[in-house]
Amino acid sequence: MDLEKFSALAIAENIKNGAITAVDAAKACLDRIEQTDPQIGAWLTVDRGAVLESAQDVQNRIEELLSRGQPLPALAGVPVGIKDNICTEGVKTTCASRILSNFVPPYSATVVKKLEDNLMVPLGKLNMDEFAMGSSTEHSAFQKTYNPWDLGRVPGGSSGGSAAAVASRQAPLALGSDTGGSIRQPSAFCGVTGLKPTYGTVSRYGLVAFGSSLDQIGPIAQSAADCAALFDAIKGHDKNDSTSYDRAYASVLSETDDFRPRTIGIPVQYTGEGIAPEITKAVEDAAAQFGIMGCKIVELSIPELEYSLPAYYIISSAEASSNLSRFDGIRYGYRTEHIDSLDDLYTRTRSEGFGPEVKRRIMLGAYALCAGYYDEYYNKALKARALLKQGFARAFTEADMLLSPTTPTPAFRFGEKADAISMYKADICTVSVNIAGLPALSFPGGFSSDGMPMGLQLVGPEFSEGLLLSCAHAFQKKTDYHLRAPSGRGDQSA
Repeated sequence: MDLEKFSALAIAENIKNGAITAVDAAKACLDRIEQTDPQIGAWLTVDRGAVLESAQDVQNRIEELLSRGQPLPALAGVPVGIKDNICTEGVKTTCASRILSNFVPPYSATVVKKLEDNLMVPLGKLNMDEFAMGSSTEHSAFQKTYNPWDLGRVPGGSSGGSAAAVASRQAPLALGSDTGGSIRQPSAFCGVTGLKPTYGTVSRYGLVAFGSSLDQIGPIAQSAADCAALFDAIKGHDKNDSTSYDRAYASVLSETDDFRPRTIGIPVQYTGEGIAPEITKAVEDAAAQFGIMGCKIVELSIPELEYSLPAYYIISSAEASSNLSRFDGIRYGYRTEHIDSLDDLYTRTRSEGFGPEVKRRIMLGAYALCAGYYDEYYNKALKARALLKQGFARAFTEADMLLSPTTPTPAFRFGEKADAISMYKADICTVSVNIAGLPALSFPGGFSSDGMPMGLQLVGPEFSEGLLLSCAHAFQKKTDYHLRAPSGRGDQSA
């Protein structure tokens, strides 16, 4: 059986039926990683022996449950990759940063424990932009990750390793984190499906913090159905995370086949200047397809969206400057060897340990929080956040969900976004969702004239993940964009 051609749910079904074992699935992924990752660079840590040992333990548990006639979790035995800012006990968690290059957590994140509880097999840790700050995975301290569709282009970021691993069929599933689009943007660039859940539906305990009011862990997969199954596995209240919602959660996987025509709004702010014509055409084509499926398509306006990009970079940088103050060379992580004083230890450790983009955002955040500028920048950004939430709330009185591009262009080439502002603008379609704490799903919506994937985004009210996934699943039944696999053309000359 060629596992790369099977969805995560299909792999689980074959394991349940005894056609293959969890060890077979893990071996297939590990072999694929060994064959293709020297070109792609998606993984930072993979321990073949430990993975196979874990897979055998999982297989033993699966056989025990089946012998007792007990049901298996939906993804039992399925391998999964983990972004390297999610803590894994006994396995390095570096955040793709020199300052954490030797950090081995003494505990696992809640989501990792949930993967294990659902009898899934962690494959290893995936590359990312340092501390999740970036849109291209060019900002990793250790290596670049290359887009499997064209090795001369970026995979997106910051979860570029996660999206590239799923797109190249190295893993059927991966976890990413999304602070301003870091699941959705690389999913769009790599032609896979990625869900940013409602803020507070997935525990952040064990996620190394970037922007605490914005961060959210979520699934990346080939399809909406696979995303739904992985989201079911990781969602839920966690007493270790005070921001997680204490509420009852229904299975979203069971909702994916329950598609009913809805009203879909298209914000005019995402159809004009700055959006590539091919991307706009993909949105129009998707809207037409949803119309054929019985949905009502309406055009609407959310003027407050113009505040989203500046508000996001002020809020996220301010929170980053606070969160990253703990990396000082004293308690854990990298520590400089050449010091003259305590102040020198702090300065040299942070100067040597952090990369340029992380330093830029720490300085921006510290500046915005200074006493003389707090009201002018940070407080004003919080007011813009409140206005943006009101704008979305108004939009959802006119439509059940919103359809937009995920990114303004297909994947760009390495080095193409040389200045910070042009790179930040790559997140123009995604950051507003994090500011408002809403769920959003990126799914493949076609291909550009030069063969690169184009992603579309559905945004809904809080806790509407099932609605978004069912609509995308219905769309994927009518299209084959999510089934196409990359050939890895291009080169790594960048």
